[in-house]
Amino acid sequence: MASWPTGRLLSAAARLVEQRWTARLETLALSHAGLIALHTLRGGPLSQRALARRCQVTDQTMSRTLDRLSRSGYVTRVPDPLDGRRSLARLTPAGEEVLATSEQIAREDSSVIGALGDDAAFRRQLIELIGHLTGS
Repeated sequence: MASWPTGRLLSAAARLVEQRWTARLETLALSHAGLIALHTLRGGPLSQRALARRCQVTDQTMSRTLDRLSRSGYVTRVPDPLDGRRSLARLTPAGEEVLATSEQIAREDSSVIGALGDDAAFRRQLIELIGHLTGS
């Protein structure tokens, strides 16, 4: 690996972290998509279409994600007071709790991210790299 280019190292590390994170999320009956939806719903109830746009997925993908989150008790769908033809997805207390648990795992569980040493410095470098690559 010492001869690998940096991009390949980042890619390999990202896959390994994602595999571990996926395994931890599964213990909470969550997926990556579900976690992103819960984070987004923390700001308040949203229609499926608005939630899909904010999460940058299709309406169909969001529909499946909301179905899974609803079965787990993490979201509920309530009538939209402004348009009775549609419903809004709303975070439940169980959803708030699982979101807090996932954030605690992300902060404290070394099996997800491994021993990085100075995590804050590593995060700053990653943010800088992403900003550079996206032009932001």
